[in-house]
Amino acid sequence: MKKFLGFLKYFLGILILIVALLYIFDYDYILKGIKVTYLNGHKTAYIDDYPEFDNRVIKADSLHPQPWPESTNYNSVKATDSLEKLNTKLNTAAFLIIKNDSIWFEKYYDQYSVNSKTNSFSMAKSVVVALLGKAIRDGYITSINEPVSHFFPQFDIRLTVGDLASMSSGLNWDESYYNPFGQTAKAYFDDNIRDLILNLEVTGTPGKKFKYLSGNTELLAMVLEEATEKTLSEYLSESFWQPLGMQSNALWQLDSEESGMEKAYCCIASNARDFAKFGKLFNQNGQWNGQRLINPSFVRKMKNPAFKDAPYYGYGLWLSDYKDKEIFYMRGILGQYVIVIPEDDLIIVRLGQGLLKRKGEEKHSPDFYRYIDEAYKMLEEK
Repeated sequence: MKKFLGFLKYFLGILILIVALLYIFDYDYILKGIKVTYLNGHKTAYIDDYPEFDNRVIKADSLHPQPWPESTNYNSVKATDSLEKLNTKLNTAAFLIIKNDSIWFEKYYDQYSVNSKTNSFSMAKSVVVALLGKAIRDGYITSINEPVSHFFPQFDIRLTVGDLASMSSGLNWDESYYNPFGQTAKAYFDDNIRDLILNLEVTGTPGKKFKYLSGNTELLAMVLEEATEKTLSEYLSESFWQPLGMQSNALWQLDSEESGMEKAYCCIASNARDFAKFGKLFNQNGQWNGQRLINPSFVRKMKNPAFKDAPYYGYGLWLSDYKDKEIFYMRGILGQYVIVIPEDDLIIVRLGQGLLKRKGEEKHSPDFYRYIDEAYKMLEEK
């Protein structure tokens, strides 16, 4: 018993020391990370984690919703066996096929339904870049060439808002998802993302080379906040959520109520049908019900490579030529997709908790191709 009590005292002493060191060296956010993930049975961020954080509401227009029409062949074809196995294996929450602007196939898994909110993760990056296009159209920002230093003077005059949107900032951000001491983990779990972003520096040449950094999108969001004098959620609501007739309010995770900054590089909690409308908006080059929300030239820039040596990324959208088709899509870290194939008027939406990991220099996850393949197999059966 004495040995056990001695061990217990030693263990508690070490634990207290570790906690104290975390606070001393400003790594106390790791404790929140442990609480949010491991104590909820997860090893990393997950699609249902928004209740664990402060959130700001993105308001829909409840008086004028614009629901997706359902195809006359709605759910007339079942998912292929291969698709069902993949969706089960990867813990899919929602899978939709939208053909000719109508929902042709729709299925939800486990406890999820048409109204379930799940985390967008990095699909939010596409939304933020779209907000940049809206801010340019609204006159808040002059063009993609406007320097970030007009809003935050501490940044290199060469750095433009377009560099942030095209992932070519040269900022010293470390895009490491599984390092608990890294900037990405701190951005996700700490309570003041503003300080983290404003302490970044331009260490490379802006506008020259693609390098995917979540810090780019967060700084762009802070520029939008400064330029519009509105919260990001408010501007998203009036710019897209209401004009697109989203079916439900959404939530955008904040770093904290005190700081009040949206985690703009990720973390919009919404449903599959509403996420899909961004695919339609981009496919229509920023037009919606006869109203021009974004300049077509800006949307075309989003859908085309920003750099010849990075043909897989434009401005906020991932790009592919799979099946010799021009494809653009929104993407989240756990296999969140809004995939648009314009020539076939096709949108594929997948939300869930897992994906097939890329290997080596692969730019698109294997499940991305699988979802497209299986969707076409189903469409051929109609």
